Amino acid sequence: MDRTLAREIAMKLLYAETVGGEDTVSEALEQSDAIELLDEEGHVFSESLYRGVSENREAIDEQIAAHATGWSFDRIAKVDLSILRLAVYELLYLDEIPVGASINEAVEIAKKFGGEKSAKFINGVLGAIAKANA
Repeated sequence: MDRTLAREIAMKLLYAETVGGEDTVSEALEQSDAIELLDEEGHVFSESLYRGVSENREAIDEQIAAHATGWSFDRIAKVDLSILRLAVYELLYLDEIPVGASINEAVEIAKKFGGEKSAKFINGVLGAIAKANA
């Protein structure tokens, strides 16, 4: 299973939802070119990440808002917010995934999809959340 690809797909689903997309998870996954590259286990992982963030969004967003020092929640770029939500879900709710792995994956996704300073911003916020919840 390619967990990096599964995370990228989950992030894209979260982003689409953040900007007002109305596709169901299944519809969005079917429309994604990358979904064909995932095996069944990857598909399940991606969908579980998306659903986990959706079910815990309020607590996740509280963590992000509390640790995004100097940033109002509304000013965080939507791609960065989607990456942060995904990683914070992993940090807070998926004990089987090492903290360092979740942060590293988020930083790599930020380098690929975010802005010039996204990776540094995301690393800082996730580091602060990890420390506060250790």
